[in-house]
Amino acid sequence: MHINAMNWRQVEERVKQDDRCILPIGSVEQHARISLGTDMILAEKVSMDAAEPLGVPVFPVLPYGLASSFADFPGTVSLSLRTYIGVIEDILDSIYHSGFRRILIVNGHGGNAPAGTVVSEWLNRNRDASVKMHDWWRAPQTMGKVLEIDSCASHASWMENFPWTRLAGVQQPEHAVERIDFGAMARVDAGRKRALLESCEGNYHGLFERPDADMHTIWDVAVRETRFELENGWH
Repeated sequence: MHINAMNWRQVEERVKQDDRCILPIGSVEQHARISLGTDMILAEKVSMDAAEPLGVPVFPVLPYGLASSFADFPGTVSLSLRTYIGVIEDILDSIYHSGFRRILIVNGHGGNAPAGTVVSEWLNRNRDASVKMHDWWRAPQTMGKVLEIDSCASHASWMENFPWTRLAGVQQPEHAVERIDFGAMARVDAGRKRALLESCEGNYHGLFERPDADMHTIWDVAVRETRFELENGWH
């Protein structure tokens, strides 16, 4: 259940019976020829699909994350680390104040990894809470299914090209991209990163698109794996 479909009294009653909720987090950044909002779209949708049969509330996705590497691609929005820390802390504080004690953060963007450290520090101040960081796309079963289908996959490649992240009227290239030089990417600024990625349009490795049947198979695994996190392993 999306929190937008609830009023405050319903939330108050809900937490008396079940103190679980989901906070999806994503990013707005270049993804080759698919949506700039790919990370936020996928994080929120997998959260909603996983929570639906359980009735667990899903908060609106935090769309902006840490995307400084793509700063020179138009449309990318990146928060500074100091801002991001404060945003994550404030959201967790608000959710906690509402009565939720078991919080599943469903992350759709690898650059948001520092949120895990923020969570660790926050838990030391809120010891009756339990927070889990779930990177949905690289969770073991989901990534296992990706690699089973095609081991050539990475950022902005086919593995993020779902029917709900594609753009109408935008044709996908048919060729596969060779694996980028990650070392070279790590040691230069955003302008030179863009220059290194121009020829592959921002796709790090692999095809731009695979058949929908493959994508739905991966999605089914991702939803089940995310739902498992909701139902198990709390402290």
